[in-house]
Amino acid sequence: MTVEIAGTDARSARTPVQAAGDVTRRRPRPGRSRMAVVSAILLAVTCLLMVFPFVWAALASTKPTDVAFANPPVFRYTPTFSAYVDLWQTTDFYLYLINTVVVAVISTVVALLVGIPCAYALSRYGGVASVVLLILALVFRALPRFAVVLPMYDITRSLGIYDTTYAMAAALIVINQPFTIWLLRNFFAEIPRELDEAAMVDGCTRVGVLTRIMVPLMGPGILTAGIFVFLFAFQEYLTAAVLTDTTSKTVPVFIATQLGQNLPLLQQASAATVLLTLPVVGIAFIAQKYLVAGLASGAVKG
Repeated sequence: MTVEIAGTDARSARTPVQAAGDVTRRRPRPGRSRMAVVSAILLAVTCLLMVFPFVWAALASTKPTDVAFANPPVFRYTPTFSAYVDLWQTTDFYLYLINTVVVAVISTVVALLVGIPCAYALSRYGGVASVVLLILALVFRALPRFAVVLPMYDITRSLGIYDTTYAMAAALIVINQPFTIWLLRNFFAEIPRELDEAAMVDGCTRVGVLTRIMVPLMGPGILTAGIFVFLFAFQEYLTAAVLTDTTSKTVPVFIATQLGQNLPLLQQASAATVLLTLPVVGIAFIAQKYLVAGLASGAVKG
């Protein structure tokens, strides 16, 4: 006679030896633990090396003039913000900051307006033409910046728009457009084409599909691309140095002009560096969650 115990499955019963083996397999291997520690240390050292120049500039901007660049460095001092006051009172820094923001906003908005339909078309229409256009965009993006900026200098001179924010914004649109198209195209490619077909069966046009369905679904992806393009334009130096002079000078160009001067101007350059970097750091913190959401965008459930 066989006695069965309710709720017990003989096939699923595990012996103490098997249970101990499961616990052993769940334990992290010593090699993996050491690798994780080494990776964490290397990451921490890399972060410190990257943050150190900014911290050094921030300290120099708050030191008194006589100890700002002393050798050996002085770390015990009474903080002062005279460099920031002089930066705003004795220079046109606020105009350079306005130029930087205007150029970045214009280039970002136009790059998205042009890049969204282009990326959508390249993601939906395959073939040789689509591949060739994507490769050409990648090649243009990989070209040395001087190979692109110098012809733009001649063009702006001949058209009489040199040293204007609009010419600067147009140049950055051209330079950053390949990156925008590639990034948005990858986001569009994650959205199933069946969604387009279902909308068009219901009577929606291709433009309607883009504006009414794709753009709302692509919200995180569009925001991610916009943040990247804005940061590229906000920190651009070489293009601004070639295409601007005085009227539309941006903050990176202004900082470069202060280098190699006397000590007070170097302190103003340090203060300008801090004021230029803080918005970038803030945007980067905001962009973290949108970047993760953008990488996962396009997923259709249900």
